[in-house]
Amino acid sequence: MSFKAIALLILTLVYLWEIALHLIRMRSARNPVPANVADVYDPDTYRKWAEYHGEKSRLALMTTTASWVISMLLMGLNAYAAFANLFPEGETVRMFAVMLLSALADLLVLPFSYYDTMHIEEKYGFNRSSKKTFWLDQVKSFVIGLLLMTAVGGILIWTHQALGDLLIVVFAGIMMLLILFISFLYPFFSKIFNKFTPLEDGELRDRLTALLEKHGYKVRAIQVMDASRRTTKSNAYFTGFGRMKTIVLFDTMLSQMTTDEICAVFSHEMGHGLHHDTLRNQVISGVQMLVLAVLAWLTLRYTEIYPPFGFTGINYGFAVILIMSVEFALIAPLFSLLANYFSRKAEFRADEQAVKEGYGESLVSALKKLARENFSELAPSPLLVKLQYSHPPLSERISAIDKLTKKGPEE
Repeated sequence: MSFKAIALLILTLVYLWEIALHLIRMRSARNPVPANVADVYDPDTYRKWAEYHGEKSRLALMTTTASWVISMLLMGLNAYAAFANLFPEGETVRMFAVMLLSALADLLVLPFSYYDTMHIEEKYGFNRSSKKTFWLDQVKSFVIGLLLMTAVGGILIWTHQALGDLLIVVFAGIMMLLILFISFLYPFFSKIFNKFTPLEDGELRDRLTALLEKHGYKVRAIQVMDASRRTTKSNAYFTGFGRMKTIVLFDTMLSQMTTDEICAVFSHEMGHGLHHDTLRNQVISGVQMLVLAVLAWLTLRYTEIYPPFGFTGINYGFAVILIMSVEFALIAPLFSLLANYFSRKAEFRADEQAVKEGYGESLVSALKKLARENFSELAPSPLLVKLQYSHPPLSERISAIDKLTKKGPEE
């Protein structure tokens, strides 16, 4: 069997895996709701959630299928090579040509994203994004994605041609540094899409600052993001590291929660910082980069891979596509399984931090509000949780918080 046939087979296997996950998610809607979260939705809202869940799931099935068809056509018909041949000769130029076609192909699934935002999210009262904002976001995402993929292709060209078999170590190291650089400057990059303002002075800021000072923990800023420009949904997150550590609160959260509930969520996010969860994630990313480097070395070492796809020799852009869309995609579920396992444990630890700060009950009420406002699933399949959930199900988090609250601090 040729490598081309193997690649197309892997694309199909990955597609079938994703479809299976979608179907499991759709079946989860029939699961009984655990008693400790039964008050999140009233009967009418729960019926509305079921309809929303069904529409989102069906759209996800169609989007996944469309992406698979596009990938199969591009690879099966040697479209990458044909498009690259329209450009002047040169490894860098033709690498960029392949990256450009890949980015343009992604635009073909934009109608699904548009329907999701402007119809489904709009229908259920979540969307606040104007058409202008939506399309500006797509343009920004296209440009940023193309630049990042071109940068990866350029790094691959340099490391392979300059270092040969040392590619494995050096490429992995450079990619890890790139990820760290992006993570370090994420608070700046995120401003491309959203507006961030410092949390205004007052009781809330004083209480949050006191929490940080209590642990001698420093962050660059406590920022409020203008999420309400796009959605009614709420969230908060911890980003950056070193001197760029930032805690971000959605403005929607500030309008939906009490001061105690916001302090509870903040304590949770601070817990991620105190437990160095961002650093732990970087370790997992480092292992992934090493695996990608090995795949890159193998993909560039066996030049007979490329002619069946229409290339006369190595095309570094196509090599990146093979590595990411075919080779790594085959083993990505394993990394997802491990990363999500550690992420769920980190969420429990962060919840425990909020309990230690005396906000256990407030955290429970805050999590229920977040679930209600975000239309979260209350009874997901245990298999789906293990495979895809970075956060534990709400009922499990509440059970753990209740046990800690009854146990008492520091027992």
